[in-house]
Amino acid sequence: MRFAPAAAALSLALAMTASVSVGQERDPDPRAGMLIAEGQAALRTGDTQAAIDAYEAALAVDPGYTPIFLHLAEAARADELQGKAISYYREALARDPNNLSAIAGEGEALAEKGAIERARLNLAKVQSLCGDSCPETRELAAAIAAGPHTPVMTAEASVEPQPQAN
Repeated sequence: MRFAPAAAALSLALAMTASVSVGQERDPDPRAGMLIAEGQAALRTGDTQAAIDAYEAALAVDPGYTPIFLHLAEAARADELQGKAISYYREALARDPNNLSAIAGEGEALAEKGAIERARLNLAKVQSLCGDSCPETRELAAAIAAGPHTPVMTAEASVEPQPQAN
């Protein structure tokens, strides 16, 4: 009788854990699925803003579907917004801490931003979860090897003012 409350709490915790893991492997709401497909098509054509709009609409339709955050992060990276992409990857990781795509994607965005050491920590985590042969490991290692993206300077930014003679 003394262990009844502890046993009840443990069984409740196990039931909640099981329901969370089952919920992560589901299909999206059909309307969200259509919006995700629309976003992917827009991203393939290079229209990142239309892709982001479609993904955000899909998130409004089905806020519990974690892969939408991965799509939003991909679109943000395509738009050279690595900081925003990192926040989307972290939201996905908060929902599913062992999501290989989110860990690797965050590492790639960190590498693109110049945070190579933090990207290497993500690489070590991906390697421990799936080994050296999985695609996430190879893509993250390639992103780290490529290093940070260098910003493109405009003509105005590269011209220095010349002193004027009086």
